[in-house]
Amino acid sequence: MGRLAGKIAIVTGGAQGQGAAIARAFVAEGAQVVIADIAEESGEKLAAELGDAARFQRHDVSDEASWTSVVEFTAATFGDVNVLVNNAGILRFGEIHTMDLDEFDLVVRINQRGTFLGMRAVVPTMRRNKQGSIVNASSVEGLAGMGSLAAYTGTKFAIRGMTKAAALELGSRGIRVNSVHPGMIDTGMTREHGGDAAMEYGASKVPMRRVGTPEDIAPLYVYLASDESGYVTGAEIAVDGGVTATHAFGG
Repeated sequence: MGRLAGKIAIVTGGAQGQGAAIARAFVAEGAQVVIADIAEESGEKLAAELGDAARFQRHDVSDEASWTSVVEFTAATFGDVNVLVNNAGILRFGEIHTMDLDEFDLVVRINQRGTFLGMRAVVPTMRRNKQGSIVNASSVEGLAGMGSLAAYTGTKFAIRGMTKAAALELGSRGIRVNSVHPGMIDTGMTREHGGDAAMEYGASKVPMRRVGTPEDIAPLYVYLASDESGYVTGAEIAVDGGVTATHAFGG
């Protein structure tokens, strides 16, 4: 308890899945959290569950004005934001020669543009206060490619790169920027692409022989948001059950 005392966080995609686990873990460690998501019913329910330390704000990460609103809402409700978790993202499968351009653009808009806008929205406040932590959700697909995921993989590589560029720009201002790279995690987003069969197949490919849970991921976010990670910036940290410990021949 108390590892995040004094921290005021925005968690995007915070209404469900990994985002909800992060919000719960943050509140349990003493942070005040704005759960930012388009899923209003789930977001309001989670905020009510977490009590006075959490509020829900409807938020579209791809919209610049929505970012201005959520940062202002956070400041008015709890105070200046000093932790941003860019967790919101979508997953779409499609081979390069068949994927619809509108769907490709949607993945880029939510995953990559949303992360960029989030960093840009909170940096002025963090610069003024000379401190802050930004944690960007990438993926193991931001470390290596996967067939039929060109759009998703491209955005996750971009998030990894933007994280490093931002860490270089902001380090002297007391702002740390890191990326988290989960493997296959059992969430609604992954289950919609294959259900139990996909989970079982994924587990068979993991050295630990299980897929991860949101609760496996959340403690790393707590660490990166806390002062314990005060000398960690520009890092890329995999939480994947060992998937990226190996290599593949062929494809």
